[in-house]
Amino acid sequence: MTKAFGDVAVKLAGLAGWHLGWSADQFWSATPAEMETVVRAMLGEGGGHDGIAALSTEDVERLKEMFPDG
Repeated sequence: MTKAFGDVAVKLAGLAGWHLGWSADQFWSATPAEMETVVRAMLGEGGGHDGIAALSTEDVERLKEMFPDG
């Protein structure tokens, strides 16, 4: 089954907001190549980390704010 572009775009926008902290404007301003580069970096592709990207200090701090009990 083929998904409509809009359905996929909404899902990607949500993922970019959640995982990258991007606003809607940042998501819609990004090119497909930029989005691919960011996702590959998140997955650790090409970095020699067996597909696992390390969390940055900023990522950890953002997670602490989002989940203060945890």
